[in-house]
Amino acid sequence: MILDNIKTRVIGVDINIDKTSCAIVDIRGNIIAIKDFPTLDFPNISDYLAVLCEIILELLDENGGYETVRSVGISVPSANFVTGCIENAPNMPWKGVIPLAAMLRDRLGLAVALGNNAHVMALGEATFGAAHGMRDFIIVSLGSGMGSCIFSNGTVYLGTNGFAGEIGHTCIEHNGRACGCGNRGCLEGYTAIKGILRTAKEVMEESNLPSKMREAETLTPLMIAGFCEQGDELAQEVYRRTGHYLGLGLANYCSLLNPEAIIFTGSVSRAGRWLLEPAAQTFEEHVFHNIERKVNFVVSQMDEHVRDLLGASVLAWEVKEYSLFK
Repeated sequence: MILDNIKTRVIGVDINIDKTSCAIVDIRGNIIAIKDFPTLDFPNISDYLAVLCEIILELLDENGGYETVRSVGISVPSANFVTGCIENAPNMPWKGVIPLAAMLRDRLGLAVALGNNAHVMALGEATFGAAHGMRDFIIVSLGSGMGSCIFSNGTVYLGTNGFAGEIGHTCIEHNGRACGCGNRGCLEGYTAIKGILRTAKEVMEESNLPSKMREAETLTPLMIAGFCEQGDELAQEVYRRTGHYLGLGLANYCSLLNPEAIIFTGSVSRAGRWLLEPAAQTFEEHVFHNIERKVNFVVSQMDEHVRDLLGASVLAWEVKEYSLFK
């Protein structure tokens, strides 16, 4: 018989282009402690990893030590749960294939699970958020990119190589806008931040109508949504076009998957009705007729920062325990 203490905490790590956050999370989903540092200050992956390990070790030293922590879960764009690698991330500073899970495991001596940010969002929403109790739903994250995760029959569906759900890199416009992935016409190029700003530029060039967008020194999608509220016709046209592309892409997606709901998250989703009403209209016009009006559009109400740390902690609980210190 082996007698061992049950470890009741994990480390959740959320890596995005602006900031990396590390948190100790207990078995009930309570965040015990958290530390942040700027991601882009470390464009060299070795330097970044050294700082990440230092921050995690500081958290452990200040909050009970190694013996209380079971494993580490990491959320990062373009991560592959199957391989444990960040793979050719178009919006992150490190290029190529980065075996981050293995690198961190070797330095910390703890089990490490790595998932892309949409995968981790799905775990967070399913465990703590809007998807709690749902068995079939889709996460769609709209921000610097367009991420997605398929939650099917109560579990995340990753596909053979871990890349299932890349709706943002499906072609929506033949020979359309260049995408950071190297292809042209990807949905992400019309629905993520850069794509929306490009649409705004096109709309303003096509019309002589006045618009508050012309006066903005640094335009953002949320500013455009604010101008929509003020009755700016060109701003409303920007989101009408964006919503059309989004609805068309999601109609194709849901005709294949037949989910209960699409849960929207990310900064662009905060445009609210200006984005989602035209998206829903196009969606219902193009989705397979037997599921018309049967897919709910839901905007996540969770604090995204907290949700992603909690989702990373769920990932950590699912990985097989490993420790150099047992």
